[in-house]
Amino acid sequence: MKTSTATRITGPITHHGEGPFWDMRTGRLLLVDLLAGAVVSLDAEGNLQRHPVPSTVACLVRRRREGGFVIATERGLVFAEEDLDTFSPGPEFLNDEKARLNEGGCDPHGSLLIGSMAYDGAEGEGSLFRITADRTEVDVAVPRVSISNGLQWSADGTRAFYIDTPTRRVDVFDVDPSGGGWSNRRAFIEVRNTPGFPDGMAIDQADGLWVALWGGSAVHHYDAHGTLVEIIEVPGVSQVTACAFGGPTMTTLYITTSRDGLADNAEPMAGSVFAMETSQPGARLHEYAG
Repeated sequence: MKTSTATRITGPITHHGEGPFWDMRTGRLLLVDLLAGAVVSLDAEGNLQRHPVPSTVACLVRRRREGGFVIATERGLVFAEEDLDTFSPGPEFLNDEKARLNEGGCDPHGSLLIGSMAYDGAEGEGSLFRITADRTEVDVAVPRVSISNGLQWSADGTRAFYIDTPTRRVDVFDVDPSGGGWSNRRAFIEVRNTPGFPDGMAIDQADGLWVALWGGSAVHHYDAHGTLVEIIEVPGVSQVTACAFGGPTMTTLYITTSRDGLADNAEPMAGSVFAMETSQPGARLHEYAG
């Protein structure tokens, strides 16, 4: 078993950092300060910018194929221009005032999948939604989930990997190659006998999964067969939220953290971004076709 240690590259720039995404078009890292309703950008020189969105929640940012960005907010989507400061409204589809949207991603067909959760984390009160590229259809890909989190696709597009945090699993689904529908859910990785719960997740070009552990001060690296091969320690921070590959060769693993729920004097570096160089390049994330 290999053990590595990530290096802190920023101060505590977020309260609840989440959803890191490497923007290959501009060569910068984007992430969200989820409960502050802001997108944060960090360029190669370390310059930081905050971009408030028209919502109290910003839980996901991804590229649109036609240019600009799609951002998931508390109850739906907004679209941002290249400056990340000019917005137009998108569909709203979450009607439960006790819930909000959370983590998600774009599939190889160009649809956006975004999960939800109850604010109090109540069991079975969330769903994983699929929004088609033409925005004419919003359906439920996975019902009755609790805290919808990490989501990735295999390189060949035939499998989807998904985390509902309280299950302490990474599940895998078969993906319909024609329409992108999911079926045949089964456990792929059991995250047991270790501190923390699986949260966000990255995937590398060899279909290895890199799973952030909320409450675990670590990222676990699993190979394409689901075997734990490496533990990346994130020093001084317990609430590790998500990770994403980036950099010119896509070999830098960026890791986000949170101080949500912590005492004011606890873990002073919580909310910082960490990074580590890897030998395996990450897969490029899909863009939204809408």
